[in-house]
Amino acid sequence: MKKTKQTFTQTCSTVELEEALKVLEGRWKILILFHLFSAPVLRFSELRRAVSGISQKMLIQQLRDLEKDGVVHRKVYPEVPPKVEYMLTKDGAALRPALKALKSWAGSRKIPSSAKKKPAS
Repeated sequence: MKKTKQTFTQTCSTVELEEALKVLEGRWKILILFHLFSAPVLRFSELRRAVSGISQKMLIQQLRDLEKDGVVHRKVYPEVPPKVEYMLTKDGAALRPALKALKSWAGSRKIPSSAKKKPAS
């Protein structure tokens, strides 16, 4: 049987990548995940302090999306005031190597400081 050389596109479907990007899309989700990588459990207020610049409404929305996608688990304690904790699921923890590689790639890029602070036109 004759072997033919397959191209990258033939061996790698983009469907899986598109699904992953749907889960991670948005300005805040990757940052939220990085903070959850650093601690086994974080309360809502801890996440809010850790992710600087995010509003309470946006953090709630992003955490709900991550929970819906099976990346984050939300545990609510029946207390007053309410106690809510967030932790990574098995699928969420599996993202660690990929996001660590993304962070490493971003850190290795040589971007001139003028390009980093370029105002939007």
